[in-house]
Amino acid sequence: MTATVVITGGTRGIGHGLARAFLDRGCRVAVCGRDEAVVEAALEKLRGGSRAVGHTADVTDREQVAGLWTAAENAFGPVDIWINNAGATTARKPLWELGPQEADAVTAVNLRGVVNGSAVAAEHFLRQGRGRVWNMEGFGSDGRTMPGLSVYGASKRGVTYLTGALAADLKRERETRPHDVRALLLSPGIVVTDLLLHDYTPREYAKARPVLNILADRVETVTPWLADRVLADRTANGGRVAWLTRRKAAGRFATAALRKRSVLPPELPSAANRAVAP
Repeated sequence: MTATVVITGGTRGIGHGLARAFLDRGCRVAVCGRDEAVVEAALEKLRGGSRAVGHTADVTDREQVAGLWTAAENAFGPVDIWINNAGATTARKPLWELGPQEADAVTAVNLRGVVNGSAVAAEHFLRQGRGRVWNMEGFGSDGRTMPGLSVYGASKRGVTYLTGALAADLKRERETRPHDVRALLLSPGIVVTDLLLHDYTPREYAKARPVLNILADRVETVTPWLADRVLADRTANGGRVAWLTRRKAAGRFATAALRKRSVLPPELPSAANRAVAP
C-alpha cells in the first residue's frame, strides 16, 4: 500500500523509526516537531527526498496541528494514516514532588496533544470518507501503576480511553454518514528511547537494566513490525496492534536464562545525550 502517513513527534525515537519504516515501504511521510532545526535535522537523516516533509508544530496547540495536516495535504494530497506519537515524561518522583509546570507539560503533550491530533485527523478523514487515526499507548495504558510514573501513566491511560470513545463516536457517525474512518491503538511495548532512559540515577539504572534487557527492544526492531501491521489495515475500529503482549513477555522471562539479551548500554548515557520529549 502506497500511503501518506503523518507522524507527530517524528523527529526522534519511535516516531522517527516509524517514519523510516514507512519510507522504506514506499510511503509518503510528514513529521513534525516543536523546533525547526530539529525537524530539518530529522529530515536529513530520513533521506526521504520528495517523499518526506517536515513541519514545525506544537501538538498542544490545535491550530498548529491543523497546520501539520495542511502541510501534508499540500505536499502529497489526501492523508491516509495519522499517528499521534508525540510524548513526554516527568522526572521519576512522587506526585507531590512534581512541580505543576512539569506535570502540566506532560499532560499537555501526552493527552491534549492526542486530543488535538485525533480531532483534526478525524474531522478531515470524515470529509474524505476514509482514514486511520492511530494513537500511541505507553506504560499505564493497561491500568498498571509504578511509583514515580503517576502523571505519565495517567496520561497514557487517558489516551486509551480517548481512542475507545473516538471509535464509538465514529461507529455512531456511520449510522447517518457512511464512512471508513477508524480510531486505533499502537502499543510498542518497552522501546529503548530517550524517554525510557530519562531521569534514572546510575544506581536505579543498574537495578532496572537486567529486567529491561529481557523486555525492551530497539527502535529498529519494533518500528518495521508496527509499520507492516498499520499498512496491512486489518485492525477493526477501536482495535489495537501490540508488539509486547503478555504472552511474549512471559515467554521472554521463561527463557531469560538461556537467551541472554542485551539491548541497553552497560552504563547510563549522559544527561546531555538524553531528552525529555520527542
